[in-house]
Amino acid sequence: MTTTLATRTDWSAIGAEQLADVIALRRAIHAEPEVGLHCPLTTQKAKAALAGLPLEIHDSTSTTGFIAILRGGRTGGAGSNGRTVLLRGDMDALPMTEETGLPFASTIRGAMHACGHDAHTAMLAGAARALCARREDLSGTVVFMFQPGEEGHHGARHMIADGLLDIARPEAAFALHITPNAPAGTFVGREGALLASTDTVLATIRGKGGHAAMPHDAVDPIPVACAIVTALQQHVARRVPVADPAVLTITQFHAGSSHNIIPGEVKLMGTLRTLSEETRTAMRAAFHQIAQGIAAAHGCVAETDIDEGYPVTMNDPRATRLMRDLSAQVGSQRGWSTMPAPMMGGEDFSYVLRDVPGAMAFIGVASPGSDPRTNPPLHNTRMTIDEEVMATGVAMHCALAEHFLEQGLD
Repeated sequence: MTTTLATRTDWSAIGAEQLADVIALRRAIHAEPEVGLHCPLTTQKAKAALAGLPLEIHDSTSTTGFIAILRGGRTGGAGSNGRTVLLRGDMDALPMTEETGLPFASTIRGAMHACGHDAHTAMLAGAARALCARREDLSGTVVFMFQPGEEGHHGARHMIADGLLDIARPEAAFALHITPNAPAGTFVGREGALLASTDTVLATIRGKGGHAAMPHDAVDPIPVACAIVTALQQHVARRVPVADPAVLTITQFHAGSSHNIIPGEVKLMGTLRTLSEETRTAMRAAFHQIAQGIAAAHGCVAETDIDEGYPVTMNDPRATRLMRDLSAQVGSQRGWSTMPAPMMGGEDFSYVLRDVPGAMAFIGVASPGSDPRTNPPLHNTRMTIDEEVMATGVAMHCALAEHFLEQGLD
């Protein structure tokens, strides 16, 4: 059941007032996408949108990310600066070629904003402008986190290591992520695990190469590698609790140079996704044990490694309920939809949520007249959004900041 919260400010109307500027910024960023930890053009555009506002800007030393701090005019009492809340928007794009045909489509071949980070940055900038205009009414501090490198580059982790969260230590953190596969204006989220951890697993199985017509003179690593892949799938199916699931998918299998040569080695690569640190630890150990054990049983040697990815994105129940309860107050006619289960994708906002209680929610941006169920999804070369929804995103950011600064997390 959703509780109706009374907000002092009509953030829905204010979000609508910001929409034209938000759309313009989103399109400018969309046309010049940048990949990775260093996105100087995007950072420049975001900072230009914040120019002249009463914000303290602090740059990341290891990325082109930055935080902008707004200190409210009201305090929580003598000697107190009130609460501090963080709002985050990511800035980087994906290494893929856009096929939307939009008039503001990517001008950088091989790079595209196919995950909505252009919208995330634009909505956050719009929220910063709106909150700055009401600075004297704010009873605490708002930290706006503009972060590159979300798409596999650990941008949030780098900015945290740079000490940016310690300049004005947040007591709660919130983020929005667009999705073209939900109706426009719908907020979608859940308490607890929202998204999975994202480790990369690697194995090199070494045998003894030889002539394909005389396998008895060789130690063929290919069937050994096949046995390892099968055993890994069996382990997930039979040893991992269904209530605390894991996904282990081998996505690359590299071996051989000719039809008549048994190769000396096989390289495997894949992804490991879990929803708890306990299962993550157990699956990592199982990967090493299974690959090395099966290889040894067949006279091969397996070298295994795991490239640590993002932690589980874990939503604080109180923060999630706040997002849910505010959804009807920020111009969302459709309100809130609770996800029945976590998604096995990953998100590096998880690094922030590991240190600070908070939550992330999705906001539906299905284009008018489209079917959310069949729309091109995130990370698709034809992914598009309903830009009007960004007004609702701005409103949600602002409402979260205002409510948390005044009442905290219940």
